[in-house]
Amino acid sequence: MGRLGDLDFRALPRRIAEAEKPVRWLWWGGTAVVLLLGLALVFRQPLADRLWPEPRAQALRAQAAQALREGKLTAEDGSGARELYEAALAIDPDRNEARLGLSRVAVAAVAQARALGAKNRFAEAHATLKLARELSAPRADILPVERALREREAAHAGLPSLLARANAAAAAGRLIEGDDAALPLYKRVLALQPENKTALEGREDALGTLLQQTRAQLREGNLAEAVAAIALAREYDPGHVDLPDTEARLNEELDNVRRRAGNDLRGGRLERAADAYRMLADAGLKTEAEAGLAQVAKALAQRAEAAASDFRFADANRLLDEARTLSPRLGELAEVERHIDRARQSHARLGSDLSPRERAARVKTLLEAAAAAESRGDLLTPPGDSAFDKLRAARALAPDDPAVKRASARLLPTAKRCFEEELRGNNLARAGGCLDARAIAEGETASLAQARRRLAQRWLAVGDERLGAGEVQAASAALASARRLDPATPGIAEFEGRVKAASAGK
Repeated sequence: MGRLGDLDFRALPRRIAEAEKPVRWLWWGGTAVVLLLGLALVFRQPLADRLWPEPRAQALRAQAAQALREGKLTAEDGSGARELYEAALAIDPDRNEARLGLSRVAVAAVAQARALGAKNRFAEAHATLKLARELSAPRADILPVERALREREAAHAGLPSLLARANAAAAAGRLIEGDDAALPLYKRVLALQPENKTALEGREDALGTLLQQTRAQLREGNLAEAVAAIALAREYDPGHVDLPDTEARLNEELDNVRRRAGNDLRGGRLERAADAYRMLADAGLKTEAEAGLAQVAKALAQRAEAAASDFRFADANRLLDEARTLSPRLGELAEVERHIDRARQSHARLGSDLSPRERAARVKTLLEAAAAAESRGDLLTPPGDSAFDKLRAARALAPDDPAVKRASARLLPTAKRCFEEELRGNNLARAGGCLDARAIAEGETASLAQARRRLAQRWLAVGDERLGAGEVQAASAALASARRLDPATPGIAEFEGRVKAASAGK
């Protein structure tokens, strides 16, 4: 042992660190072991599968092989040979044993289907053949089993009896209704013997009769029945000789219904237009029908708003309910409902405190004021004191009063003349005022709807001109005017698309 004076104190820290190295390595190694044990306890089998997949995959393959030996080819709970091999393949896709096992399952499925067919267990045999196809068993192995299965099934089912029943049903005109109808019976025969000539000919004749009946239904306007029959015929035999002609007749009739619906909508015949769009819905054209019914609902909402402005609240509520029935999600309906409420409040303020005698006197005063304004030429202005404003107030108080009706009839030609003159002069805003006056005097009629359509089309023409000049804001305002007048105006949707595109490009 050296003396204290011989020690090199400068080297002392390095020697201590060298002495501590084994201790640190032991500490880190022990910590890692504890962590791995903790993870193993937490994750157990899943962690083992990730760290050591081969033992798990090997166990699954062994279970699958055992299930295959037991003839348990597939099972919904995952215990079948197919499911176990697929699980092994998912865990370890690089090894080929699971793929080979699935091939053996496919071969076993073909053999099992053959055995089940021999025992007349036809449903199970078909299900097992389906498994063989899904697992890509050789087609050359599947076809003989399929053929033998159909032959045995046909013999067991009694094909002569099925054919006789099908022919009898066809002769009686029972083609499609029920399992004992002609076409379902022919289908059962052909499922067993696809080349059975008698069944093929019987099916063709039955479908010919069905499609002949369908063309008669189309002539009678029974679109829903015709569409269902055509779909059924296509399901039985998409290549039937009468099918193209019947489908062409269907398309012609659908075009006729579309044309009628559009004409009725434009002409203000809203109930007929709605009926036509419902026919399209019954024919399966749901999206197109809903769009058409929405247009009808918008027109009804306009009428409801006009009726409320004339304080005809029963009519307004009825029209609004009809619109809501046709298109429940139409956005304009909420605003129309608010307009009706405001008109009802205004009407309550006007006449709630008047006795019948006072009401009659008030109506007489308003009509006299309307006549005076008419004589001065104040038909539309000034606001509140024009002839039509006075007439509106009189109608609000007594819409059925004979004097009010006479005044309306007297002012109606003036309102019509006003509209035509302003429209010819392209004074569209004033033409709109004349149209409002006409609505007061005339009420909602088909001729008023046509006038609204004409003014809306003129607004679209102005909008098109403004858009061509690059005045997008003016074009948008013209579009809004046209939509308020008649949202079903032809071309309004296309012009709206152009305005949106131009606005996006600014």
